[in-house]
Amino acid sequence: MNILQNHIQALVFCAQSPISIEEIQRALGESLEMEVLVSDVLESIEEINEQLAGAGFAFQIYAIGGGYQFLTKPEFQDTVGVYLKQRSKKKLSTSALETLAIIAYKQPITRSAVEQIRGVGCDYAIHKLLEKELVEIKGKADTIGRPVLYGTSQKFMDYFGINHIKDLPQLKDFISEENVIGEIAD
Repeated sequence: MNILQNHIQALVFCAQSPISIEEIQRALGESLEMEVLVSDVLESIEEINEQLAGAGFAFQIYAIGGGYQFLTKPEFQDTVGVYLKQRSKKKLSTSALETLAIIAYKQPITRSAVEQIRGVGCDYAIHKLLEKELVEIKGKADTIGRPVLYGTSQKFMDYFGINHIKDLPQLKDFISEENVIGEIAD
């Protein structure tokens, strides 16, 4: 394994959140006192993942949240899920999840718009989501009273393992043939 790969692994491992290519590039450039190209970093990450796959490790480097992070491979999802479920004492309530879903799909959105969609007050749910840093204030609307606009945060992306908001499941992902009424003619 080359020196560049070792340093990249160390950076990704010690980063508390996904580390961007630019952050890796700057740290390597300063540490190794040489110019490190983005292509070199990407190639090294690819080589690291090939080595991790071949050696039978349970983790690899994934592109997530605008950067790179060591994550468990999908085939170990159930085991890790059970562990996290046992460890987790504070889960999101159904109302918080509903509110979060509305904000994620409709962002930026005001509290009153969320309440209109849900049909109930959302003050407490939004407060809890802000407290858990899953949503953040994105600005103010250009309407009467200038209400606050909410959107998802980087922590939301990390928590749900998505790289970009467009990676959220779409309605077509949930439609199955079981829900079709009648028979399809040949």
